[in-house]
Amino acid sequence: MAAMNTPKPLGKVNSYRDLVVWQKSRSLASAAYRLCMTPSFERHRGLSDQIMRSAVSIPSNIAEGDERGTNKDALRFLQIARGSLAELETQLSIAEDLGIIPQPAVVQVAAQLDEVARLLGGTIKMRKAREAEDGR
Repeated sequence: MAAMNTPKPLGKVNSYRDLVVWQKSRSLASAAYRLCMTPSFERHRGLSDQIMRSAVSIPSNIAEGDERGTNKDALRFLQIARGSLAELETQLSIAEDLGIIPQPAVVQVAAQLDEVARLLGGTIKMRKAREAEDGR
């Protein structure tokens, strides 16, 4: 299981586990969960529950879309994952505004958010191009 934390070199994709976007979003979800397990979140259970749900939704939707077997489904679930990423970013911003998240954690998670957003955007763009090719 630990081997799945390290992104594999680009090459043939046999399953969603080979997708760097899934690997990085899984790492982001784990970081968000760890953040919500800190004492500063104790009195903010509603917000931490929401953060954990949106964080887990990102890699889950990437996996589900990939396993559906069609480019159209994969694209739809990637867009849902992007929506969950925006939710997570918003919820973390609110937690930052309230002083719940320490500044070093904000910087680290923000970097992960940006990376996943970039990877999701690129994957969506690739899937849209594939959809256009299939539609010809």
